[in-house]
Amino acid sequence: MSKWAYTLAGFAALSGAAGVTEDAAAAHAIADPLLKLSGDFLIVNAAAVIAIGALALAGRHRWLLLGATILLAGSFLFCGEISAHVFLGRKFVPLAAPIGGALMIVGWLTAAAAAFAYMFRQTNRSG
Repeated sequence: MSKWAYTLAGFAALSGAAGVTEDAAAAHAIADPLLKLSGDFLIVNAAAVIAIGALALAGRHRWLLLGATILLAGSFLFCGEISAHVFLGRKFVPLAAPIGGALMIVGWLTAAAAAFAYMFRQTNRSG
């Protein structure tokens, strides 16, 4: 489980770096709001994935790791398609952005459900 969490953190950190790069490009070179949107999503979701992964690792919760993995995969699909559109002027996989967006939502909901399920189990154990 720790390899999964650390691998996830590594890819999330790369995602954060890509987001900062995109935000810098949007601020200084390419005045396209889609590029700023993509950079912001990459940064925010990267931070969330690292935090969720750390929480999962501390408590050995696979469902939290699954939620973080889905969230990161969705971010890559969504932002990758937006970035390709901005930088290359065309879409490579037409449904990548909506599928990625849906995966981000599912990832957030999976992490929320896992957190609440853990909380509920702990509440019932302590009385």
